[in-house]
Formats: sequence, structure tokens, C-alpha cells
Amino acid sequence: MPKTLFEGFNEVSSKEWKQKIQADLKGEDYENLIFHSREGIDVKPFYHLDDFTEREISATPEKWQVIEKFEIDDTDKGITAIKHALSKGTEALWLQLTADDIDLKKLFNSFDIAQIPVFVESNNSFTEENLAELGRILENKKHQVSLGVDIIGHLAASGNWHKNLKADFKTLETAVSYQKTFPQILSINTAVYQNAGATIVQELAYSLAHVNEYLNYLHQNKPEALQNFKPTFKVACGSNYFFEIAKLRALRNLYASIAQAYSAPEAIKILAFPTLRNKTLYDYNVNLLRTTTECMSAILGGADYVCNIAYDSFYHKKNEFGTRIARNQLLILKEESYFNKVSNISDGSYYIEELTQKLSEKALKIFKDIEKGGGYLKQLKEGIIQRKISESAKKEENSFKEANKVLVGTNKYKNEEDKMATEIEIDPFLKVEKRRTLLQPIIQKRLAESLERKRLAEEEN
Repeated sequence: MPKTLFEGFNEVSSKEWKQKIQADLKGEDYENLIFHSREGIDVKPFYHLDDFTEREISATPEKWQVIEKFEIDDTDKGITAIKHALSKGTEALWLQLTADDIDLKKLFNSFDIAQIPVFVESNNSFTEENLAELGRILENKKHQVSLGVDIIGHLAASGNWHKNLKADFKTLETAVSYQKTFPQILSINTAVYQNAGATIVQELAYSLAHVNEYLNYLHQNKPEALQNFKPTFKVACGSNYFFEIAKLRALRNLYASIAQAYSAPEAIKILAFPTLRNKTLYDYNVNLLRTTTECMSAILGGADYVCNIAYDSFYHKKNEFGTRIARNQLLILKEESYFNKVSNISDGSYYIEELTQKLSEKALKIFKDIEKGGGYLKQLKEGIIQRKISESAKKEENSFKEANKVLVGTNKYKNEEDKMATEIEIDPFLKVEKRRTLLQPIIQKRLAESLERKRLAEEEN
């Protein structure tokens, strides 16, 4: 009798599995089982140890935390909202300061900054004054407050610097001078690429080129700052479940390889959240399913913090019901589905390991081409990156129009009785503003917008 169950079975090689599959196909072409992704990666029907080469994977966090985003335009209202969220299970805070008169001392004294991680961003960029004020508030205090400075991300998304190139990089230097005060200073906004329709390979490559601009600038101007350079990456996760898991793993590996070249720490933080690209106005409850699987990809991919978005966030004003459901989706994954019990859950999956490697290789090739072409900022100013993303987005949009890319309830299985015209509280569509920009911004747009505009017009008629 075998000592273990597996000793009673013969090992089956990759070749034998393929032969068995071909026999079961009874003459059908094996190639029909291969999925050709928009990333240029062919997904096989099975993966085997014979095809697996063990590779070093960058360390992922032992635990992930539920983080919630708040736009703070009034100190007291912000404090009330934060306290409520913390009492309902939120574990970390993402604070976006949207007004200049926020009482930062009162805000940070309203909760335990020693126990609660906090990411602080400013719509109008940080100034020497508010950076100094934050420094004084946190001086000699135990805390987990990080800054989210990303002047290049703002340029890519808006087409303009906050002020100008020189002033914005001066802000960067000022922020970096507070490295001893804040665990993280920079946050790299990679969501702009996902929400604009880039492929996963492009997301990774542009994210890498994006952060490399900071690394290169500091290397030339403040090399001592690289010793403690630990960025946060803000990543939007799409609906391609396994690819998104691999994307986060690839991001850690790729950044580690670049950080080595600058003798900078290889560790990063990942703050992940669902994409807006595939969210729909009609049959909006399907958004709950989409955000759930996207959050699952973020967790399994090794995100440090996961921030869900409400199913109605793009057409309703922020409301208690939508916010509570979004928070509870994460709490169910954590407390009832036990997604917090095992770290590195996806380790050992031949499929995910293969995807991670393929995505990394393809992204690295594009990154090297960008650097040969003068770097991210140069190609952004020349419109090359915008054009490449636009081409990918157009292909995805055509696939959506032909119903090859399906959004249930929108371009397939539509409920013709579904009426949304009276539900809209905020404009859910791309806003085109006539203003001068230094360069063409990367246009972020939901996939279903054109079809939804047409259906709304039909409702009115």
C-alpha cells in the first residue's frame, strides 16, 4: 500500500496530457482551444510542471487592508464621515484634499494615526506651506501617514502641470525632503492607463517608464533621496481575472529590477481598486459582480490596500447605501471568504506564473523602447504614448460594438424596459472642456458611453 495517496498514481507528462486532449477532440483542431488575448499572449488550455521554470517573485504583503477614499472639502464633515467608516470596518484611509482651508491638525487628531494607515493627496498639489504644516503636526508622533505626490501623473491625465515644469519639480524636491517624516512620498497613478483602454502590457510598461522619470530625476539631482525611495502604485484592476492577478505580481518584479539599477529599495506599496472602464449605467447591478471579481484579483495579486468603488459612483452623488455595499463587499471577502488567511495565495499556479513572466517580458520590451526614444516625458509630449493607448482603446471599442467583448445588460442581454434618464445625478460621460493644454491628455472613458448616450436619447423621445 502506498505511503501517500499520490504514490498510487503515475506521473503524467505535459506531452501525454496534450495527446489525451487531442484524442478527446476527435479530429477537431487543438489550436481552437488556444485563447488569443489582446496583450498578444496565447493562453493554452492547460499548464504543466514540465513547462514551468521556477523564478524569483518579489515579496507580497502578509495581509491586505480595506481602504476607503474620502474627498475632504470640509473638515468637520470629513471627520464625521471618517469616524463612521472606521466604525463599520474600514481599516485604512485615502484622503483627497479638495479645498485649501482644511484644518489638518484637527483632521489628524480625530483618529488614531499610529494604528490607521493614511494616504494624503491634494487636488491642487502640495505646497511648501502645507507640507511644513503636515510635518509639524506629525513631528515626534508615531504615525502611518503617507503622501501621494505625482506631478507626472497629473500631467498625463490633465495635459498640464499643476503650475509649470520647474515649479512642479521643485514641489517634488520639497516633498522628498520630508522622507524621514512620511513612509511614502510618491504615488504613481497607473489607473489613467487602464481607464483609457490600454492593454495590461501597456499599463505595466508606461507605469515603469512613469516611475523611472522620478528615479532618474532624483539620481541626477538628489541621489541621497534614493536610499529611502519607496513609492506607492495606484492600480486599477479590470475584468480579465487571471491576467489582473499576474499584472500586480509583474509590477512588483519589474519595479524591483529597475530599483536595483538605482540602488534603491525594491519594496513598493500597491493600492488597488476596480477600473471604471467596464462599468455601465444600464443594468447597473452587474457592476457589483464586476467590482467583486476585480477586488478579488487585487487581493490574489498581492495588493497592500484594496479600495472598492460603489456600483453607482459615476452617476449618483456619494450616498450611504452605495458606500456601505462597496465596503461590505471587501469585508465579506476578508471575513467570510477568508481571503485574509493565506499570503501569496497565487504562488505555485503554473498558469499565473507563466502569465506573470510573459507580461513582464513584453512590458520590459516596451519600456526599453520608450527609454531609447528619450523617455516617458518626451514621448508623452510628442503624443506617442497617447496614440498607442488610443489605438488599443479603439480596438477594444470595436470589439465591444461587435459584441465580442460583452458587458452584460449593455451590449448583450439588454433589458429594454430599463430606464435611467431620471436616475442620473452627476454627469456619467466624458467631459470635454475647451481649454489650452501643454500636451494632449490621456483620455479616460468608459467603454459603454456611446451606446448609453444613444439609449438615453431614445428614452427622451
